[in-house]
Amino acid sequence: VAKALAAALSDDDTKVASAAALSLAELKDSDAASEIVEYTSHASEFVRTAAFNGLKELRSSISLAPAINAMNDTSAAVRQSAVAVIGWLQDDNSLPALIAATRDIDAEVRRIACSALGFSRKSQAASAIVSALEDESWQVRETAAETISKSGIKDGIPQLIACTTDEYWQVRLKAVRSLGKLGDPESIDAIGALVQSKIPNLRKESAAALGEIGDKRAVKYLSSIENDADPDVRKNARWAMSRLK
Repeated sequence: VAKALAAALSDDDTKVASAAALSLAELKDSDAASEIVEYTSHASEFVRTAAFNGLKELRSSISLAPAINAMNDTSAAVRQSAVAVIGWLQDDNSLPALIAATRDIDAEVRRIACSALGFSRKSQAASAIVSALEDESWQVRETAAETISKSGIKDGIPQLIACTTDEYWQVRLKAVRSLGKLGDPESIDAIGALVQSKIPNLRKESAAALGEIGDKRAVKYLSSIENDADPDVRKNARWAMSRLK
């Protein structure tokens, strides 16, 4: 079955090829990976992309080398699929490739690579994630801000604080959420400034983050939103205040 499905990856009908890739992944059969790998160097960009999409779900170690090689592919779509495979494998041997991918010309490749680095506790990975907080793409900055707390990167706190004034509220929100999880009291004023944001989600997350940090300097910020128009903001403000008593 795996061999027949793998052969269908190169079908002229892209719908057939896509279905074959998905079916191969659903087999959860280690033999399927060996059948798919040869298609990662196919002449067709679509076939190469479909092959890596299928390999991602299988999480087979034999897909690591071709995925790393594919980071030099001329197709951004192929590189996106390949870096996703590398991320799912969570192998420290792939760190150089993932770190290099955070500097790819394609923003989505950079975003996926940044998220994938979250598995590692190596200093090189941490440095790459922190650097991504200054990426030109707000989606990459957002992912970096979220990944920092998942990795427990304390060295990135100053850069996270800077992100609380990012022009995109999505980046500000993830920065606030991560600062709360990291629990650094130096971020109190930066987070507190956002409780007056016009965006309810930002006010809500800021209140929660202040509660997680648990510093009494947050009282003045939380008391200003105890009667907020948004019920979720009021709820988080009350919860946060209860943690400061």
